[in-house]
Amino acid sequence: MPRSEVNDSELLAYLDEMLPVERATQIEAVLRESPALRKRAALLSRRRDHGAHTVGEIWRRRQLSCPSRETLGSMLLGVAEPDVEDYIQFHIQVVGCRVCLANLLDLKEKQSQDADDSSRPQRYFESSAGLFRSQYRQD
Repeated sequence: MPRSEVNDSELLAYLDEMLPVERATQIEAVLRESPALRKRAALLSRRRDHGAHTVGEIWRRRQLSCPSRETLGSMLLGVAEPDVEDYIQFHIQVVGCRVCLANLLDLKEKQSQDADDSSRPQRYFESSAGLFRSQYRQD
């Protein structure tokens, strides 16, 4: 992929880790090979961080289009409105928001841990009941 195919908005999205994994991997490979592209990426980053604020840049940096963890959680529980669920699916699958995907995966992991934790007291009781039963039979 020639470096001319990497535009400024893609470079900035790459720096903000907001590209789909496949595209980020492609750009990273080009950056490794091209000192000129690395220099352009550094210049763009300095310009952006120096105070050239646009509405779009503020929107992306503040992740204003990202649903909250609470909203993601309501989708996992199946209580989100259908329109909200559709938006979340679009935001993660089509837009490729890695921040929201990471939050969603984290919430799924916590959900499965909570399911495991809820059965733990029952397992403790069952193992202890067997232990007590065997002690009473020996006496």
